[in-house]
Amino acid sequence: MKKALLLPSTFLLLLSLCLTYSFGQQKEKTKETLEPDKIPTIVINSLKAKFPKAEIHKWTKEKEDNIVIYDIEFMQEAKNYAADIKENGTIYNWEKEIAENDLPATVRQAVDTKYPKCTLKEIMQVTAVKDGKDELEGYEIIIETEDNNETEITLSPDGTLM
Repeated sequence: MKKALLLPSTFLLLLSLCLTYSFGQQKEKTKETLEPDKIPTIVINSLKAKFPKAEIHKWTKEKEDNIVIYDIEFMQEAKNYAADIKENGTIYNWEKEIAENDLPATVRQAVDTKYPKCTLKEIMQVTAVKDGKDELEGYEIIIETEDNNETEITLSPDGTLM
């Protein structure tokens, strides 16, 4: 009798654990690539107001926790940029490519300490927009490690790994 109850109970327990795990892994995030004519005018106007010389290369529309954000990759004055703009036209944050020699010494030292002998492939300075004001948030850096693996790391302005 105990064996007859044990098998279905074990099955139900395993099933519930698997379902709990799979639902926990799903995040409310969707992403789709869009044609420029599908972007709301308010978003384009917001981008052009902040970055008047933007030459747009890629648009994606993301939905994260019921908030629609347009991720826009573009060039301006021969530098790579990206901006996240909410569907109401509010700029959430933006990134600007910077040269290695423009990276603060504390940030470079933190990278060298964590990843000795790495090569910096791309450095993006991340700026958050809070209450309409730009605030330096940190740096997203793509590095090539000593064993030829590429990885992205994010550091705060003081060099703390985020």
